[in-house]
Amino acid sequence: GDCFPCPPEGCPMMGHYADRFSEKLKRVDQKYFLNTAADEPFATWRQKVFIKLSGVKKTKGDINLVYYDTQGNSKEYEVANGDLSQDDIYTKYLDVEINPKNTARIEFLWNKAIFSLLWARLGAETVNIIHGADGHR
Repeated sequence: GDCFPCPPEGCPMMGHYADRFSEKLKRVDQKYFLNTAADEPFATWRQKVFIKLSGVKKTKGDINLVYYDTQGNSKEYEVANGDLSQDDIYTKYLDVEINPKNTARIEFLWNKAIFSLLWARLGAETVNIIHGADGHR
């Protein structure tokens, strides 16, 4: 965490996703970044998450996904926060510390803002998660 924030043009990555930053070769004295998990084995798996909401037209709050592995470990990741709408599709890249091969389940959580309507209900109409170079879902 000592290297952040990233420069305005983004954080050129090392490793599997390095090819997505072709502009990095045009700069001199470039810093490179390698995402790791906080604990051993330090590996993370980049996953692209798409969430389409259902339930209410607009509300305030945040959307999180909780990943559970086969050994009972879990890790929560924020996908979106603030003004939420069922008209939008929320997309985010997550660097997940749980290996997709060991993922037992993924839970969708919505945390309502204190001042939003008390009766508001929100769910996920669709949740697509893509991981790996071959685009498995």
